[in-house]
Parts: sequence; C-alpha cells; structure tokens
Amino acid sequence: MNRLLIAAALAACLSPVCAAPVDDAVAQLQHEWETIRYQLPAAEREKRFEALAAKAHKISESFSGRSEPLVWEGIVVSSWAGEKGGLGALSLVKQAKALYEQAIQIDGNVLDGSAYNSLGVLYYKVPGWPLGFGDKAKAKELLDRALAINPQGIDPNFFFAEYLVETKQPAEAVPYLEKAIAAPGRAGREIADAGRREEARALLARIKAP
Repeated sequence: MNRLLIAAALAACLSPVCAAPVDDAVAQLQHEWETIRYQLPAAEREKRFEALAAKAHKISESFSGRSEPLVWEGIVVSSWAGEKGGLGALSLVKQAKALYEQAIQIDGNVLDGSAYNSLGVLYYKVPGWPLGFGDKAKAKELLDRALAINPQGIDPNFFFAEYLVETKQPAEAVPYLEKAIAAPGRAGREIADAGRREEARALLARIKAP
C-alpha cells in the first residue's frame, strides 16, 4: 500500500497540476521584470532589479531542481548588471552565467531555449579576458542553439541580429530583425513583446540610416 501511495504521489508531481505553482511564480517574475524594464524610468531600474533578484532567488530555492526559475533569476540578475554598469557589474554577470548554466544542465530546452539565448547574450556583451569571460564564437554557438529551438521567436531573432550588428555584420542582421518584428505575440507577455519590437525597429532604422 505504501508503495502504491508513493507511486501515486510521484505521478501527481509530474502532472500539470503540480507544475502550476512554479509556472505561476515564473509568470509573476516575468511580469515584474517587463514592467521594470519597459515601463519604469531608467533612474529607478537598478534598485528595482536588485529587489527582484532577491525575490527570484527565493523562488529558485523554493523550486529546487526546476530550470524555469533559474533562467528567470539569471535574466533578472543580468538586467540588474546592465543597469549597474561598469566593473561593479562583472560579479553579477558571472552570477547570471552560473544560473543559466545550471538551468541548461537541468533542461536546456525549457522556456523555448531561453537559457541558451540569454547566456549567448552575455558572451557577446561581456568583455573578454582578462576582465571577463566574453567570447564572440561561444556567443554565436549558443545563439544558434536558441534559434534552432525557437526559430520564429522574437527574442532569439532580435538577439542574433544584435550579435551580428556588434560583430560588424549589419546587413546580415536585417532579416532577423524583420522576423523579430513580425514574430507571433506571446500570451501574457504583451509588455515585453511591445518593448522588444520597438528595440528591433530602432536597431533596424539604425542599420538602414544613410
């Protein structure tokens, strides 16, 4: 009887019902992140991302073994680093890198390959040795992986385009930006989608400017 009860409990924890709490927690992180990133003045973002990073860490600890909270903790920490800037942000990007790597070890395909995409972004934005771990070749490898998982997605297309611009291949970036602008909307991610499309349009305009 005890074995039957244990088996039933394990089966329940693999069901969508058991997944709901982590999905709800991640959805809340997503919403708070996009509100800070796209709707708050720049002067307020660093402190808000710092507070959200602490919240994200608690969620990751609460759902140990799940990759989704680790991805979003990494995104929040990366965003905090971006707002902080300078050498003081290097410890944060290293922290984010470790979070993405941990998520990939659990399930790299989770959230449409967001861990590969976000880690690739770090590799092309962070300085290389001796200051940081930046590596353009590694960035391309990870971004290619993200695109293979989610070829129509707004984020993988935008960031691959940005990578191409940063590696002095602007003409090659154009079709990826056009795909990002035309990407299907994501339920519950309207703020993020609108913000990312504006970023894609701005980058496309910069490329096409005389």
